Amino acid sequence: MSSVDVRARMNAIGVLKEKFKIILDQIQRGEKPTLVMPKRVLSNTIYDEKNKMLLLGPDVLRRSLIDVNEARKFMQTLLMASIIYEALVNNEYPTIRDLYYRGKHSIGYRDVDGKLVHENTWDEQKESDSVIRDLEVFMNVLREEMLILSKEKGKVVGNLVIKSGDDTIDLSKMGHGAYSIEPTPDLVEFKDVDAEYVLVVEKDAVFQQLHRYGFWRKYRAILVTSAGQPDRATRRFVRRLNEELKLPVYVLTDSDPYGFYIYSVFKIGSITLSYESERLATPSARFIGVSMTDVFGDEVFREVLDEVKEVGGFTKTALGKLKKKKPYLSESERRNYVIKAKQRDIERAVELVGYDVADKCVESSELRSKLKKKEGLTGYPWFRTPNWVRELCIFFKTLNKLEIEAMASKGLKFLADTYIPSKIEGGDWID
Repeated sequence: MSSVDVRARMNAIGVLKEKFKIILDQIQRGEKPTLVMPKRVLSNTIYDEKNKMLLLGPDVLRRSLIDVNEARKFMQTLLMASIIYEALVNNEYPTIRDLYYRGKHSIGYRDVDGKLVHENTWDEQKESDSVIRDLEVFMNVLREEMLILSKEKGKVVGNLVIKSGDDTIDLSKMGHGAYSIEPTPDLVEFKDVDAEYVLVVEKDAVFQQLHRYGFWRKYRAILVTSAGQPDRATRRFVRRLNEELKLPVYVLTDSDPYGFYIYSVFKIGSITLSYESERLATPSARFIGVSMTDVFGDEVFREVLDEVKEVGGFTKTALGKLKKKKPYLSESERRNYVIKAKQRDIERAVELVGYDVADKCVESSELRSKLKKKEGLTGYPWFRTPNWVRELCIFFKTLNKLEIEAMASKGLKFLADTYIPSKIEGGDWID
């Protein structure tokens, strides 16, 4: 076992003892055992405009053993804490799936009529996962800091030397492969770096193409892929590269609402894990594309502005002041590469920016009537900016999307030597 793991293990054991001694003290004083922790609910999730991240609000919940509505959750919380404590003191490295099975069993008891009844500690893993998140909030300790492992997903390559455990690893010498970002990224030590920025690529296939092409060598970049929706380890690793090594972060995704949201998870955080945004989010991350204006330019948007007074709460005068953009694709290339948006893409876009933007930008009255069901959605505040209103308006107007691979299909040299460098050097990003 590495010395880094030992320190992490001892710290987690100490926090567990300290936090749950509170329950023991309550019992010894004859008080009702109660856990007090921040509420992990949407209504208690706040967007911090100043720091550009999602945070938990001030509301707390009280989980008591003698409260009929909270007793089950109270017992689940103590059960999971005891399982994690045993794993720590026994020098184990459980996965979240392991913890689910270790705690899954049936409890038998007799009800008021004397009938034997059985109840499971939890039925599905989503229950035990939720309890783990509760413990993170209660203890203010990430599950990774408790040496709970999860499947490795993200990858990284570049001129970066790290120390993982007792081993020193040069991420520029990974051959055609890449370093898999480990589930405990805070236990990695950065030893040496020679890079100007971090490029996060949503698609693993595009990451591999850029890696093989030598993009990171040529442009002195740290190349990272989230392989789709980013896991916690990848988000934390990117945050550390930005915060500790002072490297700017650029995110490259598909040009669709799901790609846009992936960017926002890196930048703002996620609602589910808002309690850890201060450690997982990278507020200064920049979206370099693929944007709708890269595909269509902004003439489509200006056509909309000719017909309306405002979009998304911004006047046509204010939106008209946005810097004009020309597309990177010709009309024939666009016809070949774009993909027709599906209903779920459109509904996702409404969730991001709000129904009012869709109402102004969607041409089809039939489609607008279908979206009436989404009228209560006002959008996320971080997408209610002039630049994002323009991007999503073009999406609603054209009802098309485009994958990063389309840019590579135009030529890997175009993607690596023209598109990405020109966007970064020219400041053509959304911040």
